[in-house]
Amino acid sequence: MNRLQLTGQTAQLLALRAGILVSLLACTGLATAQEVGGGSKGAVTGAAGGATADGANSSLERCDQALGTIGVVEDQNAGWYRTLQSYKLGSTVPVLRMMIQQSNCFVVVERGAAMQNMQMERQLQKSGEMREGSNFGGGQMVAADYTMNPSIQFSQNTGGIGGALGGLSRSLGALGALAGGIKTNEASTTLIMIDNRSGVQLAAAEGTAKNTDFALFGTAYGWAGAGAAGGYSSTPEGKIIIAAFADSYNQLVKVVRNYRAQTVKGGLGTGGALGVQGGSTPASPR
Repeated sequence: MNRLQLTGQTAQLLALRAGILVSLLACTGLATAQEVGGGSKGAVTGAAGGATADGANSSLERCDQALGTIGVVEDQNAGWYRTLQSYKLGSTVPVLRMMIQQSNCFVVVERGAAMQNMQMERQLQKSGEMREGSNFGGGQMVAADYTMNPSIQFSQNTGGIGGALGGLSRSLGALGALAGGIKTNEASTTLIMIDNRSGVQLAAAEGTAKNTDFALFGTAYGWAGAGAAGGYSSTPEGKIIIAAFADSYNQLVKVVRNYRAQTVKGGLGTGGALGVQGGSTPASPR
């Protein structure tokens, strides 16, 4: 047996072992591995009630005291939101709001569709149809100190180790197809926090997540059939997105804990330090 034959047999043996490993991972339920922000974090889980969280992800940042009230508003006309709809995924707001409340860093106030129901109750109060003592009079709603605005950037099927492994084992039939079906899918998210009184951006944070899907005889457990499953807790797409948002939120909490207001000489909104000739601001050259 010459060296070339030995090298070819060694490559086939390595490919066979790789295919068997992938098969075992798929059969034992380890078909999908998730990484978030360089580490492993699961999806947002559990419940929140007031300052109490139950079953929350242990990696979620928490605060001893809330920093203010916040409303979550997403741009449903943005391209990323239309991409969500193509995966049969809806608004990110409900999960984000639960995550925020579990962290106890902000008190969440309603600024979405439920506002219509809140106004309806007040109209019923004014019409005289409510029972005495219902107490829906004015002056009870809580102001939102801040607004949080989410966005998503997608990156699908980056290949990763799948391409190399598939090329090595292409001659091994079913096992080669199995190994070649490894795909890595990624998403990055951004959270922007705005001060509602001034309109100033207080903080911004980006988070990332990826999962590796192991295909079984050409059918991936990850992205295939996700539309039928639906939901952020039941589809790989949804889990990646929420994991990325958890990473974004953790980064944002870390930075606002050490928040220090930006300052501009002369005060914010008075013209700034970069004046133009003939301008009316203090910085403008005469």
